[in-house]
Amino acid sequence: MGKPTGFLEFKKEYLQKIAPNERLKNYNEFEKPFSEAVAKDQGARCMDCGIPFCHGDTGCPVDNLIPEFNDFVFKGRWKEAFENLSKTNNFPEFTGRLCPAPCESACTLGLIEPPVSIKSIERTIIDRAWEEGWVIPEPSSAKTGKKIAVVGSGPAGLAAGQQLARAGHTVTIFEKNDRIGGLLRYGIPDFKMEKRHIDRRVKQMEQEGVTFKTNVNVGVDITAKQLLGDFDAVVLACGSEVPRDLPLPGRESKGVYYAMEFLSKNNKKVAGDDIQIISAKDKNVIVIGGGDTGSDCVGTSNRHGAKSVTQIELFPVPPKDRDKSTPWPLYPKIFRTSTSHEEGVERKWSISTAGFKSNANGEVTSIYGQEVREEAGKFIPVPGTEFEWPADLVLLAMGFVNPTKEGLLADLEKEGLQLDGRGNVKAEFGTKPGSFVTTIPKVFACGDVRRGQSLIVWAISEGRKCAEQVHQFLMQEVEA
Repeated sequence: MGKPTGFLEFKKEYLQKIAPNERLKNYNEFEKPFSEAVAKDQGARCMDCGIPFCHGDTGCPVDNLIPEFNDFVFKGRWKEAFENLSKTNNFPEFTGRLCPAPCESACTLGLIEPPVSIKSIERTIIDRAWEEGWVIPEPSSAKTGKKIAVVGSGPAGLAAGQQLARAGHTVTIFEKNDRIGGLLRYGIPDFKMEKRHIDRRVKQMEQEGVTFKTNVNVGVDITAKQLLGDFDAVVLACGSEVPRDLPLPGRESKGVYYAMEFLSKNNKKVAGDDIQIISAKDKNVIVIGGGDTGSDCVGTSNRHGAKSVTQIELFPVPPKDRDKSTPWPLYPKIFRTSTSHEEGVERKWSISTAGFKSNANGEVTSIYGQEVREEAGKFIPVPGTEFEWPADLVLLAMGFVNPTKEGLLADLEKEGLQLDGRGNVKAEFGTKPGSFVTTIPKVFACGDVRRGQSLIVWAISEGRKCAEQVHQFLMQEVEA
């Protein structure tokens, strides 16, 4: 694929970015797609490696045909590259901006050189496709007469809904918030993905026959029994939204928030809503949690004009290079610097928080704790490393533990729904009949509500595969 000697002739290129001091002035995206010439050279780096580990179980969860679209880009066949990409991925503009690119970690070239710029090529393809007008509605030519309810409008729900509508079913997507998108809308800052990308996909899906109902909390505004009675199949794609807490002394202090409280309000403000945000302006901000959500808190705090931003992590600093614990082609646990980190943050590792202190008004003033070392899976306090740091705003970004049970899931439990040991909806993954189906035969589950907190690319993958199972289930009924 690509040019046989391309990986020897061309070095890996990265998307150009606006300088940190400039991009902190607003919430706009700041990375630019490749030019046609650069994209061609990067596509040329794709090797004829025999077994492309970049897609399939080791690389891309949506099974993108990566060597093929790299080859199309190298040859300047852009529309074919887009058509190839669209065969496997409903929303490449989402993954091209937000995916951590396990495909690149599995790239064969990555064994000896920086891997092929797969994610950047993907984004360049889809951005050009929108500019050229190639992304158009694909409504079904015939209707099956079957009605499907999809609960949740995140990437899993959107992917499932679009696939089912294109198969001829009548699809209604329910969203409890006022806008479509789930955590894509209210969890991801606009500087990582502007929300116009969601809006134009919603418009496309509406033209394909999907009905969207916002401000509808299924399980509260509509009962589970109503849903089961009104629809031929139900897809649960309502995510994993219960955040991991840190129940320590002083947790109740004013100024200690979950990351999503902070991020969602800010996103609504950026969208033009008249809302009071949680401001980081002129504050000492402590972000607890070293993952992507914590990084988003860092970038947002810097845009507010924080006095200082510190991100802390319980685990030790990862190695700079791949080690034996995550051999190729697995996604490696290595030290990574996000674009938000580039904008200013002090990162601290092996830190255990012991509690929070507050003033007479109950406002947080500091956090305290000590360093730890990891031994046999346990964290041992290191004597003499106790600390107390000033903190006017503390953001808990330690991930999510399970879906919200109150409301819909609790309602469905009365109808026979079962949860697994982690509190997720019990449903098998796979491609055979019976996959994604819950313990209620006409109810299916996909995305984080089924597998737990995961990646956007996994959500899209699960939404697509779940839709296939729903379609087979309904068509068996029609044939019977």
